[in-house]
Amino acid sequence: MASKVFEWLDERLGLNDMYKALLDRPEPEGTWWNTLGSASLFLFIMQGVTGIFLLMYYTPSPDHAYDSIQYIMNEVAFGWLIRGIHHWGANLMVFIVFVHMLRVFTTASYKYPRELTWVIGVLLLLTTLGLGLTGYLLPWNQRSYFATTVATEIAGLVPFAGDFITRVMRGGTDLSALTLSRFFATHVWVLPATLALLITAHLYLIIRHGESEYPSEED
Repeated sequence: MASKVFEWLDERLGLNDMYKALLDRPEPEGTWWNTLGSASLFLFIMQGVTGIFLLMYYTPSPDHAYDSIQYIMNEVAFGWLIRGIHHWGANLMVFIVFVHMLRVFTTASYKYPRELTWVIGVLLLLTTLGLGLTGYLLPWNQRSYFATTVATEIAGLVPFAGDFITRVMRGGTDLSALTLSRFFATHVWVLPATLALLITAHLYLIIRHGESEYPSEED
């Protein structure tokens, strides 16, 4: 029965052709360092799943944000676990993506024909850092408030456009309800969508060019 269902789907979707194009291809002999990209993708999916659960209870307003976090931690069944996974998963994702980029650089995997793959990887790192920054404010406690104040002030040091960047990030001169709303929208919609598009392009280029061999002593 299962084989007949698969054959029916294969005739209409070309599942075997997709498998051969995406997965059935030679790969260079690698080590655990080659799994960092897949680990980053897994963490992104995990962040998305846990984030959806947190969205069901979080309220993005200065009057209720902190209380909603406390409700998640103390009242929602396994809410403390979901938030803990989301919190530490974010830190781990930043670390894994950074180490992955470092591995690619040290093994010269960014060279021809993978220059565009490297550029997209840099954008993925920056987007990941942006997710960490925007998510840090959402609990709306003293630590997140003053940490975001410092971060936006650092952005204000950019020559010529610094004051404009700070005002756009804060929605004004100081942190307010508008800042929380902007960070929430950016964290939940803008950056995840951007990251998903960049990951799609990144995976396409990896499938097209394959993974690079580790450089030999002659190289």
